[in-house]
Amino acid sequence: METRTLGRSGPHVSALGLGCMGMSDFYGQPDDAESTRTLHRAFELGVTFFDTADMYGPYKNEELVGKAFHDRRDKIVLATKFGILRDPADPTRRGISGRPEYVRQACEASLRRLGTDYIDLYYQHRVDPATPIEETVGAMAELVKEGKVRHLGLSEAAADTVRRACAVHPIAALQTEYSLWSREPEDEILPTIRELGVGFVPYSPLGRGFLTGQIQRFDDLAPDDYRRHTPRFQGENFQRNLDLVARIRDLAAQKGCTAGQLALAWVLAQGQDIVPIPGTKRVAYLEENLGALELRLSAAELRQIDEAAPVNAAAGPRYPAAMMNSVNG
Repeated sequence: METRTLGRSGPHVSALGLGCMGMSDFYGQPDDAESTRTLHRAFELGVTFFDTADMYGPYKNEELVGKAFHDRRDKIVLATKFGILRDPADPTRRGISGRPEYVRQACEASLRRLGTDYIDLYYQHRVDPATPIEETVGAMAELVKEGKVRHLGLSEAAADTVRRACAVHPIAALQTEYSLWSREPEDEILPTIRELGVGFVPYSPLGRGFLTGQIQRFDDLAPDDYRRHTPRFQGENFQRNLDLVARIRDLAAQKGCTAGQLALAWVLAQGQDIVPIPGTKRVAYLEENLGALELRLSAAELRQIDEAAPVNAAAGPRYPAAMMNSVNG
């Protein structure tokens, strides 16, 4: 397994991690047994970097991941997140908190659910506009001093926010959506974090599964799949994005791989400081994703991919309007 280091002094991890969100939430009904098999198979194949969050489930995903690795905790790098508040009565309603007292409360709760006494990489899931980033990261830094957290991260933070955070404590990684249909980080975020020595963890590197080519009709999505409510999967956007995927599939056929593998290989080729975390709860898709590590893209192939999926090629914003307000904060 190829390995990479997040940030100047961050954790050493497998070049491809595993996003665990869909095992417990958002993508249809969960199946804990199937998900546990996938987690164990990932470990067998050399994956050491696993990504969860307290709001996935909510709370259930941390418990699932913690149980799966209770007997091999020291052999994995475990990342979790805090900061998105879900209403117990209506989980679709959300708030954001980066208040120092909440940071500690959330960390203690995650440690209990994960069944561990330390978190390798602790992210602020979304930036709280009501709390200065210096206060939030200051509270996170206290957790590092106490040994409860080893490295700090931010998720969906703007370039200036990351810069301010780094002035308080080293930030090992920034997690932001990045793929062939979400290339906005190339403008400002990637240059800034590279200047600051912050690693980059792209989530949804397969465009929430769209770039695999497996989704061909809106009805391919389960009735309770949240993607039904996202703009890129709706109306005319759906067909325009299918056309984009068709171009990727053609290039993948020439390369002798799947569209998903080509999309992941492209993300991996953007720098040694990048560690994508494609999510899946199925062993077959996990194994397919890991096949991307065997691909090497030439300069000519990278140009072809850029031509097939240029910046802003995707139709529609990546989230509904209310959720877009909380990204790049």
